[in-house]
Amino acid sequence: MKSKLFILLAAVASLAACNQQPQTNQNNTNMNNETINEVAGRKNFGAKHALMTTPQPCVMIATWDENKTPDVMMAAWAGQLDHNQIVISLSKHKTTDNLEKTGAFTISFADERTVVESDYFGIVSGNNVPDKVARAGFTVTPSPNVNAPIVNEYPLTLECKVVSFEDGVLIGEVVNMSADESILTDGKVDLAKLKPIVFDAAGVSYRGLGEEVGKAWGAGKKLMGE
Repeated sequence: MKSKLFILLAAVASLAACNQQPQTNQNNTNMNNETINEVAGRKNFGAKHALMTTPQPCVMIATWDENKTPDVMMAAWAGQLDHNQIVISLSKHKTTDNLEKTGAFTISFADERTVVESDYFGIVSGNNVPDKVARAGFTVTPSPNVNAPIVNEYPLTLECKVVSFEDGVLIGEVVNMSADESILTDGKVDLAKLKPIVFDAAGVSYRGLGEEVGKAWGAGKKLMGE
């Protein structure tokens, strides 16, 4: 069975007050009428707060409407579901309306060069500003593989077909990934050149990625005597 890892269903809500119960010498946090045992020595937030899984990617979802007008929105609750599938939690948007019509979309990644435009795509609805892509000064090219636009100003793009969209959870199959030569090193995507940004829910801000600190499937070998 495919494990739906990284489905980010974080919810923003008010923090409940912390209640003390002297008779048990135990601190508890009451949220939604449930008593939560606090972890000693740490600040306890309960289950509902702005920060759940961090850092969160800033993915840019591009779609066509029925008139082939492009729309782009930013989403942070996204992750990889399988080697060729992605999953995104979405409420109702212009984007979701488009997805129902076309069954396809592209994913790009906001980067340090496009913070202003990417944030604009996240706060302005295509329902209110149909030409928001053009207003941001961005251009698109039709994908040759799916019925969706590729945003030229983002150097890395995934072309996706809708696998399912139920209860606000979008699952897409990636049929192709394309990258501009400017972000490649030895034929591979180089994050140091892409400079993607992530969403910091705790600070309500965007952050760049830091330097490489270790090799995957390599750093831990020190504890294996290798």
